Amino acid sequence: MEICLSLIITPDRSQFFEYESVSLSCEVQGNSAKWRVVKNAVKASQNPGSSYRIPSTKTSDSGLYWCQSWSGEHSKTVNITVHGGHVILESPALPVTEGHSVILNCRYKKGPSNLTADFYKNGSFIRTETNGGMTIPAVNKSDEGLYSCRHPELGRSPERLADSSFLFCKLPPPPPPTPPPLPPLHLSSSLCLCLGWWLVSPSLWSFYWSCSGTARGTKM
Repeated sequence: MEICLSLIITPDRSQFFEYESVSLSCEVQGNSAKWRVVKNAVKASQNPGSSYRIPSTKTSDSGLYWCQSWSGEHSKTVNITVHGGHVILESPALPVTEGHSVILNCRYKKGPSNLTADFYKNGSFIRTETNGGMTIPAVNKSDEGLYSCRHPELGRSPERLADSSFLFCKLPPPPPPTPPPLPPLHLSSSLCLCLGWWLVSPSLWSFYWSCSGTARGTKM
């Protein structure tokens, strides 16, 4: 059973070179159950409330990771690949909200990462970028797929499904509900009568006293 539990990866990408640092932590919403980070069904972290940090990645750190409570509830899985080669694709490890901009970077282990690179989706060539990065300005469901990049001399990033370069898209959260309009202000007939009397009564009293004074003057 899945709950409002998410695995957060810092930095947010699914591929890493060897000897890099990566932190994994669980974000819980609406549930106070104790949790742990799990890798390939084996406990990676068993300290509730603390993140699991890999200070220096190795290829053996590749695998499926997720958060799991002590009662067996779990988050979605995230596939992390630690690559021993020269090229990786920096793509988000977590699903990207539909409509947001995404940049896929072709990164080289040695040297600058703004070199020319070819980008592929599901094995098919997309285009060549001269700065090493490909931008998807407004991602949607049709952009989901398995991405990879290639440098003509340095080689190609991992591209198998098990190598975690799959880009996922999620729907944006629904807008907050619009509060209902206030009911129109209706005054009851009795309230209107009272207000009318309150407004008119000073004039009536003034007229009465003026008439009374005139009557008394006439009698005199």
